[in-house]
Amino acid sequence: MSQKPLLKFNDNGIFCPKGDFYIDPWRPVKKALITHAHADHARFGSDHYLATKGSKAIMRYRLGDNIKLETVEYNEILSINGVKVSFHPAGHITGSAQIRVEYKGEVWLVTGDYKLADDGVAEAFEPVKCNTMITECTFGLPVFNWPDQDSVFDEINQWWQSNAREGKASLLMAYSLGKAQRIFRHINREIGPVYTHGAIFNSNEILQPQTNFDLSSQRITSETKKAELKNALIIAPPSAINSSWSKKLKPYSLGIASGWMALRGARRRRAADRGFILSDHADWKELNETIQLSQPENIITTHGYTDIFTKWLNDQGYNAVQEKTLYTGEMVDEKEDGGEK
Repeated sequence: MSQKPLLKFNDNGIFCPKGDFYIDPWRPVKKALITHAHADHARFGSDHYLATKGSKAIMRYRLGDNIKLETVEYNEILSINGVKVSFHPAGHITGSAQIRVEYKGEVWLVTGDYKLADDGVAEAFEPVKCNTMITECTFGLPVFNWPDQDSVFDEINQWWQSNAREGKASLLMAYSLGKAQRIFRHINREIGPVYTHGAIFNSNEILQPQTNFDLSSQRITSETKKAELKNALIIAPPSAINSSWSKKLKPYSLGIASGWMALRGARRRRAADRGFILSDHADWKELNETIQLSQPENIITTHGYTDIFTKWLNDQGYNAVQEKTLYTGEMVDEKEDGGEK
């Protein structure tokens, strides 16, 4: 690594001294470049924000209409104090980006969160070559090897249909921003009605104008009758597991859509009936493939299995180190994305 790195880590986050800006800062700063709108990457309080046009609506919804937000198209090059900056599709959620930073021919890349599989919702991932790569490794273990997504959605629809035949609701836990829309893209609505937790209902309303498939559902309210739910699919965020909100919906079959379902015992520990291996993050193979495509000389790992993945990369001949950050990646039973508004 160079003695004067183009990007460095400090108490506020990932800082570019030459450009005087931060990328996904975890404390309020003067200028924040945002990879995507999840709450661990897009935080409230900064003076100015820069993000993709696809992130605009959901960022304003989550951080407030009055934030000072400038947006750019993918691959559009901006100069910030002489530093070239551009945003490139990350394939994670709608509007998500990798951020490329260049100064005097030296190129750094901040991946944010990403996946290579095209889910038909997020803008498809595009590799970006760089000298130094700052990458997540949420699922940086060989055990994380995602199944074909079409087979996963077939499993979800079959589970729902089986429950509907028994007159039982299907409660499926999925992140309200990203994974929920991905599920809407692939469910078979002929099976029964679709209901949602308020956090997902609200996110879908914000995203529908920029989405080419149906995100409509019925919102669960205090007026919702249990009889209406006997053959329904109910989609809710992980924070609703074992909450008073979900207890009012019983009886139901509980399913969880998460990459963590690849771990033996993860479903059982959360008392779920079904676990569906579905993640908006790269698995082990995709992490390694992305690094091969980006061709970095130096790699900095952030959130996830940083110890193991960094050692693996060094064993493969890369110059890799790890940095502590406040990014959380994918979680199963934590409040992940701002909750219900």
